[in-house]
Amino acid sequence: MAAIMVSDAQRIEELRAQIRHHDRLYYVEARPGISDRQYDRLMQELRQLEAKHPEWITPDSPTQRVAGSPLEEFRSAHHLTPMLSIDNTYSQQEVMEFDRRVQRALGHDRYHYLVDPKIDGVAVSLLYQKGALMLAATRGDGVTGDDITVNARTIRAVPLRLSGKDVPDTLEVRGEIYWPRKEFNAFNARRAGEGLEVFANARNGAAGTLKQLDPRVVAQRKLAFLAHGVGTMSPRVAGRAGEVMRQLARWGIPTNPHARICGNVQEAMQAVQDWLGQRTEADFETDGMVIKMDELDLREQLGQTSRYPRWCIAYKYEAQQAQTVLRSVDFQVGRLGTITPVAHFDPVQLAGTTVSNASLHNFDQIDRLDARVGDTVLVEKAGEIIPRVVQVLHAHRPREAQPIVPPGQCPACQSPARRDEGGVYLRCVNPECPAQIRERLRFYAARGQMDIETLGPAIIDQLVDKRLVRHFADLYALRKGDLVELERMGEKSAQNLLDGIEQSKSRGLMRVLAGLGIRHVGGRAAQILAEHFGDIDRLAAAGQEELTGIREIGPVIARGVHEFFHGQAGRETIQRLKDAGVKMTADRPARAGEAQPLAGKTVVITGTLPTLSRAQAEQAVKDAGGRAASSVSKNTDFVVVGADPGSKGDKARALGVEMIDEAEFLRRLERK
Repeated sequence: MAAIMVSDAQRIEELRAQIRHHDRLYYVEARPGISDRQYDRLMQELRQLEAKHPEWITPDSPTQRVAGSPLEEFRSAHHLTPMLSIDNTYSQQEVMEFDRRVQRALGHDRYHYLVDPKIDGVAVSLLYQKGALMLAATRGDGVTGDDITVNARTIRAVPLRLSGKDVPDTLEVRGEIYWPRKEFNAFNARRAGEGLEVFANARNGAAGTLKQLDPRVVAQRKLAFLAHGVGTMSPRVAGRAGEVMRQLARWGIPTNPHARICGNVQEAMQAVQDWLGQRTEADFETDGMVIKMDELDLREQLGQTSRYPRWCIAYKYEAQQAQTVLRSVDFQVGRLGTITPVAHFDPVQLAGTTVSNASLHNFDQIDRLDARVGDTVLVEKAGEIIPRVVQVLHAHRPREAQPIVPPGQCPACQSPARRDEGGVYLRCVNPECPAQIRERLRFYAARGQMDIETLGPAIIDQLVDKRLVRHFADLYALRKGDLVELERMGEKSAQNLLDGIEQSKSRGLMRVLAGLGIRHVGGRAAQILAEHFGDIDRLAAAGQEELTGIREIGPVIARGVHEFFHGQAGRETIQRLKDAGVKMTADRPARAGEAQPLAGKTVVITGTLPTLSRAQAEQAVKDAGGRAASSVSKNTDFVVVGADPGSKGDKARALGVEMIDEAEFLRRLERK
């Protein structure tokens, strides 16, 4: 019996090794070694043996990719190294200017560029510890994203365990999850055949798939992954990005086979032009090429702005265009009363999708285009995502073409429509306009704001039409008896909605500020204001000058915030939400008016600290008024060093930057 058990154990390890080997051949080297049928037989044999010996099942076994039950919700995940956006351009001249900036900053031209296609997918980070996949997260706001580990594990191109003896202890792999063209088209064809709505494009389809709470749904859609870089890597295994990418491939991580190393910017632009003719042959959508510094130490030397790395730029291809006929224009009312003209035209194919309408933005834009109903127009997709009318072909104008006249009244409530003073937008002046109320509620309930998942557009429409909800605070006064009278709303659905509304009360100050729709205040501004003031009353009492003095809060945002909190409608909104029990404080309120121990300091955390995680240490820096940077430069005030500090410790010593341990760091946090 013992001999049989040993034999089964050996066979399980052999099967796992074979399956990982064939995954590598298929996804990394693009040269399948066996047929799909043979692969399925290996997997089936492994499942049977693991079912016989469940005590030998490990989390990184190929059979454990798909979790057995759906999630209740996605948790947040903190990136060890922030995922910054990439500056982009459509101009070769601007790429040349980017290169000149690089030369001026470095003082020489002894560097190379790594150029690879910009995949139109969902940016993600994969965290491996000791070679095992521990976390997969979306980009989110660059610092924190959604934990999509259970969904990423279903993607066969994502290795659950890296192969090789030289795998770093900690490795953040950055890349794109995308829906391969072949699989996407086949999926849409099946849905169309079943009479179901199809996805508009592969990128949106991939993003929607990754939001699924049931990983079994994700597994069925056959998404893929390609790496394009790394975040934290400890220890560092190479000095150049191209070498790192080759090492990733050796560990079993798929990388882009179309990446090229270029000796100068001219070669880089040639690679960009070469790819333009090849891009349709790839099994993924692309909208340009990313040009990035190959030498990693030079990347650190160049650093970054608050939004973009200074060592890379994306060259984006001009959007595909098509001619069509403008058939009608209607007017839509937004949450701030903005009346937006929307063009409807004969359907055209753009970037693989059918397009039949586009925003005309405002009436000044209509005048600039000199557009009329009946005109032949040129339509394109900006960034291959958002359609827009870019030109009117006046030579084709028919005699019966009709001018587009701005409405004198709101199309939703017939209240007067007025143009912004000194601005370009036409607005409905009625704050009780049903269309505005609908849009404000949709925005307030959205995931990035108060996250009331069960409060969808159809329910909001009914609540507004029946005058059950005219204000954010009205949501918190709803009763089950109100809801069960709505269409398609049973007892259970009504209770789920009430539970979701109740849970939204605890979201905190940042989410409330983001959801209120204060002009010019988005998620980032809401986060800064919440962290700075800590509670709604301190923010409401702030003057415009104080607001403008906050880092990243300029005069336009400050004016919008000040006007909201000093206007009657804003004051009433805050009071009503308070009365409803909505939380109006930040989880970690800043000590407004008190000296913060690290105010104005730039701090880098490196290595493994004795008691604090990287995320905890960086948050402590922010809470103390400092800035947690990801790389060491001459502007760094000090570096907190733990075990195995890697290149950041070397850089700090070379620049003469102060280095301290965790104990001293904690002492400095306590100073007032």
